[in-house]
Amino acid sequence: MMAEVQATENASGPLLNPSTAPVQVAAETAGLNKNDAVLPPSSARAFLDVAAAAVATVHPVFGSEVVYTNGRFKEHGSPRIGSRSRDNSAERNQGVVNTPCGIMKDGSKQKQVRKKTVSFSSMPNDRKINSTAACMAFMMEGCEMKKVRSNSRMYNRYFLLDPDMHWLRWEPSKKDSEKAKLEIKSIKEVRLGKKTPVLRSNGLSDQFPEECAFSIIYGENYESLDLVASTPDVVNTWVMGLRYLVSYGRHTVDIVDPSQPSLRTSWIGSVFEMADVKKEGHIDLSRATQIIKGLNPGMKASQIELKFKELQKAKDQYGEAINIDVFIEAYCELCTRPEIFFLLVQFSSNKEYLDCKDLMLFVEVEQGMEGVTEEMCRDIVQKYEPSIDGRERGYLSIDGFTHYLLSSECHIFDPQHKLVCQDMTQPLSHYYINSSHNASLLEDHFWGSSDISSYIKALKMGCRSLEMVVWDGPDNEPLIYVGSSVASQLAFCRVLEIINQHAFECSEYPLIICLVTHCCVLQQKVMAQHIKKILGEKLYVDPPSLEENYLPSPEKLKGKILLKGKRLPPNYPDSEGDVTDEEEGMEMSRRAGTAEKDQLNGIGYKRLRLCKDLSDLVSLCKSVQFRDFETSKREQKYWEICSFNEVDANRFANEYPEDFVSYNKRFLSRVYPTPMRIDASNMNPQDFWKCGCQIVAMNFQTPGLMMDLNLGWFRQNGNCGYVLRPAIMREEVSYFSANARDSLPGVSAQLLHIKVISGQNLPKPRGSAAKGDVVEPYIYVEIHGIPADCAEQRTKTVSQNGDNPIFDESFEFQINLPELAVLRSVVLDDDYIGDEFIGQYTIPFECLQPGYRHVPLQSLTGEFLPNTTLFVHIAITNRRGGGKAHKRGLSVRKGRKAREYTSTKTTGIKIVDELFRASTQPLREATDLRENVQNATVSFKELCGLTPAANMKQCILTVSTWLLNSERALRVSVNLTEAYPTMEAQGPIPELLRKVLTAYDTMIQTSRTLIESADVVYAKLMQAQRAGLDFHEDLHRIGAKEGLKGRKLQKAMESYAWNITVLKGQADLLKHAKNEAVDTLRQIHHAAQSCGLSKNGAASSPELPRARAGLDVIPENEMGSDNGSC
Repeated sequence: MMAEVQATENASGPLLNPSTAPVQVAAETAGLNKNDAVLPPSSARAFLDVAAAAVATVHPVFGSEVVYTNGRFKEHGSPRIGSRSRDNSAERNQGVVNTPCGIMKDGSKQKQVRKKTVSFSSMPNDRKINSTAACMAFMMEGCEMKKVRSNSRMYNRYFLLDPDMHWLRWEPSKKDSEKAKLEIKSIKEVRLGKKTPVLRSNGLSDQFPEECAFSIIYGENYESLDLVASTPDVVNTWVMGLRYLVSYGRHTVDIVDPSQPSLRTSWIGSVFEMADVKKEGHIDLSRATQIIKGLNPGMKASQIELKFKELQKAKDQYGEAINIDVFIEAYCELCTRPEIFFLLVQFSSNKEYLDCKDLMLFVEVEQGMEGVTEEMCRDIVQKYEPSIDGRERGYLSIDGFTHYLLSSECHIFDPQHKLVCQDMTQPLSHYYINSSHNASLLEDHFWGSSDISSYIKALKMGCRSLEMVVWDGPDNEPLIYVGSSVASQLAFCRVLEIINQHAFECSEYPLIICLVTHCCVLQQKVMAQHIKKILGEKLYVDPPSLEENYLPSPEKLKGKILLKGKRLPPNYPDSEGDVTDEEEGMEMSRRAGTAEKDQLNGIGYKRLRLCKDLSDLVSLCKSVQFRDFETSKREQKYWEICSFNEVDANRFANEYPEDFVSYNKRFLSRVYPTPMRIDASNMNPQDFWKCGCQIVAMNFQTPGLMMDLNLGWFRQNGNCGYVLRPAIMREEVSYFSANARDSLPGVSAQLLHIKVISGQNLPKPRGSAAKGDVVEPYIYVEIHGIPADCAEQRTKTVSQNGDNPIFDESFEFQINLPELAVLRSVVLDDDYIGDEFIGQYTIPFECLQPGYRHVPLQSLTGEFLPNTTLFVHIAITNRRGGGKAHKRGLSVRKGRKAREYTSTKTTGIKIVDELFRASTQPLREATDLRENVQNATVSFKELCGLTPAANMKQCILTVSTWLLNSERALRVSVNLTEAYPTMEAQGPIPELLRKVLTAYDTMIQTSRTLIESADVVYAKLMQAQRAGLDFHEDLHRIGAKEGLKGRKLQKAMESYAWNITVLKGQADLLKHAKNEAVDTLRQIHHAAQSCGLSKNGAASSPELPRARAGLDVIPENEMGSDNGSC
């Protein structure tokens, strides 16, 4: 792994390098040696279990009852969450300000005006849900929710759980009170979000957010009770509590003995016992604070001390001595993240921990991992569970689960991309290259000083293209500085030594040095001597091969340094000669006041006297002046490179987007900032990456959005400084416009579903003095890419518990060119004067991992903020097929009548049009095959109560849960003996389940048709594409022969490229669809075994019959595919 990546991980704290022994941390914090054994408390302490604690809680109208929860007594008299009533009890509201919800203030972001909505958590700090007992207590108190009926009308009802936990009731209602109830044991499933036809119906869907809806599926006919709550917190509490009760009803024999402490309280009690060295029954406040902070490094000491004092005051205890009850209660309240506890209960069989089977389901179903075994899950428990008892029994408690989710194993960044994972054998012009502009500067161009450490920093950040602006120096020694900034100068030879020393520390791939020379011939000779002496064999000086048409690959140029600069003609007889300086050199001279500009074909240039010794050192990157695209197409050699001022590059990108992309398929182009950026600000690299420009020179010394995009982008290939461009921008004949504002021909559009759940340990913005220590964060989720993909969404502002906010908001983005898209999450502090930056993280779309993930945040200057993260859920689905295996499913159904078929365009050349017209039928067949499977799959998922973003494992798990929750014995099994597994029912089953089986059968049949027919259709499409390519060399002549000229001929060429792209693209989509269909069958096989639905027990995975060619997966590298994906 590259050194920079390692440094990044080390800097990011426990998120990327989690402590694998939390108990040892606690022991060390408590003042014990790490070799001391962690023992359970010496005396047994009674703690009531979930059921006993909940039963002891009654509805407030019957009075205040004492409840023993998590090792602490507590009186109930708290306000009803979600209802309008409030209890102003001083005891319940100590330290809590009950602020009404609503819009607090307006705010704006640059270039956009929008309301800043403010959200207050409905859970005051002292009512934080940190156990299922707390859920039960809340549900028994009840709250107001909206009941949604099938006629799309909503009615306010007050819902509560009976004290005996057997019935869910609601009031008021016209019904008899005995009818306005639902028996808990009749509940089959509790669905979070809009997962039923009623909640998805027109007219209702936009009236409330996804996070505020849930449905209770009950009865033998699988009816639904659809509810909408006031906040996501309330929904999560009800869903968590009901799911627990449904599971509890099935596992009464496993209820923990009320006289025994829980896993968690035993462990935290043992930590206390270790700290209480003198066995006095208490420890001092500072030691207790230190221990909890050691277990949760990001937590503020002041917050911990305040919690201790609040709990002591509630118990009429004062002083600096903390006893075990207060210690355990404080830990449980401070260190329980409700969103993670909700997740744990969702996957736990029936307890407040995950056993290995529960964990295996979570890792497979939610995190998208393949081949998960119980042994792997036991290793996770051993690595992250803090309690000895839990590790011995194979249980992962809420603390261990939190440690696991914060570890590098649940990082949002795909670990495959931490190493070089792309094809590095393509021509150099097929890669984006991490590039620095004026690397010597520490600040701006006018006042900035130069420092040699800037070169080292750039190289360690993965930079593979450095600029050196060289001027005459005293004593015949060339110097490096920028423009007229001569305050600090660097010796040319010294910079070369530093580059030679650090060039390949972080990347073994070629380094390009861009020489901008303003020296006299004499000092140019000195430069040449230094270069040869210092760089030695690392310098690439082999002349370019005249037989080749493209530059060598990064793989062939490993360990080599290339010089970009001016070069005299081959076999030049004299020792020096005149050349025209490139535009950048001329601008440098103009700023220094030394320019002598002439005109060449209307383009400005400067005469430069060049030494032959220096000229001969330039080989594959000869700088030439750009005239126009047509001239370059005719005359430019593949080893010649043009530099573009960002103003000119922007003009070409807007006026000639297709030509610019086509130009960059063969030639390297370098884009540098306009000299008007005297503050060393950065241009947006995406503006030029979308045109295929390989070398976009950035001011590494200037942090901000543009550098975030640059550094985030180049992480995706092991931070080696090279990223393979999208295939559509590399293929010799393809159609791509840099300004595309819609889906692209032959490229599968993806849907990114991202749920921003919470933030952890968000710091106050540096230098901010407003509002004291209060943070009021909100998040912008941004997509950067081609114009069609650029979008942003904003969360609400959280004004309570802002350093650990709960957002619970979902967003969806359509990504038309995934290979060029970047996701950036920015956290800002909402303020009247001006919103201030807290942190950000930028990640290429292709590096996203699905499931529940933590996102590390970086400061403005790029350092990882310790223990500062966002917690998100990621799902990626295909809009119309295709995508990565295991990461992407299918979505968006379209009926055959409304189906959009991709078609070819008329070129106006008869023989060519006849060829493409013959491909119409296979194009339609390919679309039908893909979308029939897509529609059938979405139907099956919706009948299972899931969204299109769900994977097949989640569907099988849902069916398994239904069967398990049924009052009567329902027998449904999956026959895994055949290549296409069938789902069979034995005996009568409910109507809904029968519909699910029918939808499953349709999905399997359409998948089978796709798998068995794909090869034939694929061959037809590729045959048509190859036949079309035969006209490529003579197309211009054939068009002219048929009378096409000027704009008509140009249009014919564009239509031809479009058709070639469509045929290749649709064939690739079909290939991916087939591979995904095969993968779906594998998912069904694994899930059926995991959930116990396999008719044949642990049957081995059936191999697809090799005798039937239609069942073979089309290999990724067929037809010379060079996309280089991991």
